[in-house]
Amino acid sequence: MVSPDDQELSAAVQDADSPDWSVRAAVGRRLATSDKIDEAADVLHRLLLDLQDSGVTQETAETLLARKDTAGLRCVLLARSQAVEFWTADQLAAALDCDPEWMTTEGADRLIQQLHELAADDDAGVRDEAQRILSRLRPREEWARVSDDDPL
Repeated sequence: MVSPDDQELSAAVQDADSPDWSVRAAVGRRLATSDKIDEAADVLHRLLLDLQDSGVTQETAETLLARKDTAGLRCVLLARSQAVEFWTADQLAAALDCDPEWMTTEGADRLIQQLHELAADDDAGVRDEAQRILSRLRPREEWARVSDDDPL
């Protein structure tokens, strides 16, 4: 007997091949919030690298990042490392760079912790992307020093 979770995953896999971008984007959002993200990883990866519409990439990436966990971030970093098309790479970079959650102290601290964890990932692409982002971040002490020296 097939469980309801397995049926839902099977239906999502079928819908991921829809010619309608909004159906594929909905599948990306649905799978990105799933507790079975590891089982859906291949489909999520395909949706993140959607060649037909960057809206699918955007919706899937933003929902994965909204999870606020390492698994979601890892999916986006992996796709970013394998993106061939400029617009796909750009859309993934924008999702990473523009996540408002990372503008808060708590969110930035979580991101840095997750990036340090992913900088030691088994996949070289994930490691490289995590290290690339970490290299662009300034320590909080440096922010404080700059803002103290440069009053508004």
